[in-house]
Amino acid sequence: MFDAAFLKKLEHLRVISMRSFVGRDRADRLARKRGSGLEFADHRQYAPGDDVRHIDWKAYKRLNRLLLRLFDEEQDLPIYLFLDASRSMAADAKFDQAKRLAAALCYIGLVHFDRVTILPFRASLAREIAPGRGRGRIFPVFSILEALEAGGGTDLKQSIRQFAGRPFRRGVAIVISDFLDPSGFDAGLKVLASLGHDVLVVQVFSPRERDIDTFGEVRFVDAESGEHLDLDVTPGLSRAYRDAWQAHADAIASFCRRYRLPFVQANADDPFEDIVLRTFREGGLLA
Repeated sequence: MFDAAFLKKLEHLRVISMRSFVGRDRADRLARKRGSGLEFADHRQYAPGDDVRHIDWKAYKRLNRLLLRLFDEEQDLPIYLFLDASRSMAADAKFDQAKRLAAALCYIGLVHFDRVTILPFRASLAREIAPGRGRGRIFPVFSILEALEAGGGTDLKQSIRQFAGRPFRRGVAIVISDFLDPSGFDAGLKVLASLGHDVLVVQVFSPRERDIDTFGEVRFVDAESGEHLDLDVTPGLSRAYRDAWQAHADAIASFCRRYRLPFVQANADDPFEDIVLRTFREGGLLA
């Protein structure tokens, strides 16, 4: 899916978490849990039963007090990648772009020994992809994602409710979708944020779905329901359609600003490397 040079660039990036989550295993990111990691953080008063190896004897000479050196522990970060696999994503290479983005984010997490779970969803959650830990686990992920096809309807809220019913630890949840959901996008994102996760939002779109460049008698077919509508497309109707599409995109951006969720747009026509290395970093998803 990627060449070796691009994978090397990904290894210098990290998924950003605005909060600290208690990890389960050691990794190479710092969490604010005080423990026996490598980076000094603070002191506290020594108490019977503490590990005497962590007593700061230099501080004892200066202050005549037994102080314990505290460290930031290096812990793994749970990362959940919600990948929209509904039929509307199949148009204009949106799904191919979305799968590449999910694969890149998965690799970045695996490199830093985070625990990554990819959760394809349609009208409900599909079978999750949990590769484990370590960069070597990415190659089966590439194969699974390449075989994954878009189909069916979309129900983000129902999918998130299913996720909420499972015993997942709190972490970073990244939703990759076109957000063309008949029931709306906001309810699902609200539920996800209410679970205590850091939520990052990626809207995948295609310029061809934003603009109507054909005039006259045109049949519009809903990719997911199959319903159709015959219209006489005029320049005025074309502008109204574009305005409606832009209003939808603006509503997603406004929602994310209101709830302080990092939000980026990913154009299916843009070079994939630019989205990951520039857009994601500028949007606060990666550092």
